[in-house]
Amino acid sequence: MSVCPFDHPVLGGLLGDEEVAGYFSVEAEVKVMLAFEAALASAEAKAGLIPGKVAAAIVDAIAAFKPNVDRLRVAVSTDGVVVPELVQQLRKAVGGKAASHVHFGATSQDVIDSGVMLRLKPVLAIVEQRLAAFLGALDSLRKRDGERPLMAATRMQPAIPIRAGNRIESWRGPSERNLERLRTWMVDGLVLQFGGAAGTLDKLGDKASEVRTALARELGLADRPQWHSQRDRIAELASVLSLISGSFGKFGQDIALMALADDGIELAGGGGSSAMPHKQNPVSAEVLVTLARFNAAQLAGMHGALVHEQERSGAAWTLEWMILPQMIVATATATRLANELAANIRRLGCD
Repeated sequence: MSVCPFDHPVLGGLLGDEEVAGYFSVEAEVKVMLAFEAALASAEAKAGLIPGKVAAAIVDAIAAFKPNVDRLRVAVSTDGVVVPELVQQLRKAVGGKAASHVHFGATSQDVIDSGVMLRLKPVLAIVEQRLAAFLGALDSLRKRDGERPLMAATRMQPAIPIRAGNRIESWRGPSERNLERLRTWMVDGLVLQFGGAAGTLDKLGDKASEVRTALARELGLADRPQWHSQRDRIAELASVLSLISGSFGKFGQDIALMALADDGIELAGGGGSSAMPHKQNPVSAEVLVTLARFNAAQLAGMHGALVHEQERSGAAWTLEWMILPQMIVATATATRLANELAANIRRLGCD
């Protein structure tokens, strides 16, 4: 066991997803936070709030900036967020009068939440691609084996004869709807966070909306009013993630049960047993069930994190940091394993 099995040196081989986990590294997090600060300076220069030369100096300094991560780690234990120390280091790197314009009008939550959105864009694109590939794999399976006979099971007991295509549809329907849910969220949910100290952008005066629009454009995020304490958007994403992994859990459970009873399925790629060499354990199917149950359990925590007191919360926000990345990696792993498992079905249905 480990604190986080998703990036464990050994268990990560079972539960992890290196392609997606990379977006949750320290390097990736700092990169998007610096992208926010550079885009903010550019947006404020376009609105006439800071001189163009100052914005250029900030952007150039950010391009060459390397943070002291050890100092970030020490400071976050006091500040609760990494941004104050990061901004302090960045201002020192910029130097001169331009330093005072770094992070002007923004707050830590703007930087971190917008950074999360910037990382979610490529991550969710990977999940979307894999989910679409899974649907394609099921379509191929239906064309090949859909007319084969299969015994239906209701309440864990044999029922009446059906076709393999009927069971395939029970896997396909939810995943098709989940793909639409995910795509809808990617259009409506990938939004800029920018509200300043208490959500009012008070330091920007009558330029606030102009800067926010320009900043959203610079970052490639949708322009929306601040949502510091309005976390329904994040909770909705967590729900979509749980639905995706849950539908794959049903797929994995069905495959595992069919393999157990030697009932209408032939699988390749099973795992070995240390005690019984004759066994081929349906490991991928089992892990799909595990990941579905994991995300279902985490969803309650994300809904608990909806309770952000007043204008901004520290406690609920920190809870999101603990839960959401693991839900994303769990979902990504599920999409990968589901495609591998679908490819390992040599035959579905009886001869």
